[in-house]
Amino acid sequence: MQTHASLPLSRKEAIVTRTIHKDFRRNRLLYLMILPVLIYYSVFQYGPMYGALIAFKDYSPSAGIWGSDWIGFTNFSDFFNGYYFSRIIKNTVLISVYTLVFEFPAPILLALLVNELRNRTFRRIVQSVTYMPYFISLVVICGMIKDFTNTNGVINQLFGLLGYEGGAMLQNSDLFRPIYVFSEIWQHIGWESIIYIAALANIDQEQFEAADMDGAGRLSKIWYITLPGLVPTIMIMLILRIGNMMNVGFEKIILLYNPATYETADVISTYVYRKGILEMSWSFGAAVGLFNSVINLLLLVLANYISRRVNQNSLW
Repeated sequence: MQTHASLPLSRKEAIVTRTIHKDFRRNRLLYLMILPVLIYYSVFQYGPMYGALIAFKDYSPSAGIWGSDWIGFTNFSDFFNGYYFSRIIKNTVLISVYTLVFEFPAPILLALLVNELRNRTFRRIVQSVTYMPYFISLVVICGMIKDFTNTNGVINQLFGLLGYEGGAMLQNSDLFRPIYVFSEIWQHIGWESIIYIAALANIDQEQFEAADMDGAGRLSKIWYITLPGLVPTIMIMLILRIGNMMNVGFEKIILLYNPATYETADVISTYVYRKGILEMSWSFGAAVGLFNSVINLLLLVLANYISRRVNQNSLW
């Protein structure tokens, strides 16, 4: 009996073509459902990529992308040798690392705690309360943070009881990063815990029953059953988070920072906003944004490679 490998090339191509056509006819509704997603990414994600060319040009709106003068890596060189390069790289890395270290484990811990609750009513209350900040507009969230940390704000007054007398907290550059990171935890902990709670529901319950028969306590079951069952989900989420590390949310930082906190709050995305939009230096802003995207891509590939080698969990 002939195998596909021993068939002539034209015949193998015909078999592959028939297989594809057969699969398309069988699953045509599924392909139809994914069509809007493909159109969206083609039009709004991949289509505009040609605009990245302006990073290598002295872009002028009147001349257009193709009519603007080609200047090569001049914009990148200006960025690397710029006065603010070290500051924005340092701030971006530090805020990203602090967010990863403190904010990433928080939903996992919440999911573990919620999973241990036996009172369903209390469990639903906890979930609803922790989900709520995620659905509040970011502008409103930042307004609340400003009010809470203002000179007469609730948080400022509480810290005042402990001896803090520094005035408005968001005017203190040393406090910007802690405020940003803890507000991120408050805003996202509930929503991001959903995926871990769903993963916990898929763990084989017979393992817990066997552990009960062996006399294992709650902490032992969490350590030897629950956490190993969560590892694949945790690693996938960690890879995605690392691949997005340099994209510190500029919307929130722009709404919270001010010239007094530029020293610790100014990151790549806010720098691109000021240079590219406010100062209308489109080519320079595009170059900085492209540099940021390349770093994110390298981090994603590296994180995926390490995860695949260490625990066989990866995106591809």
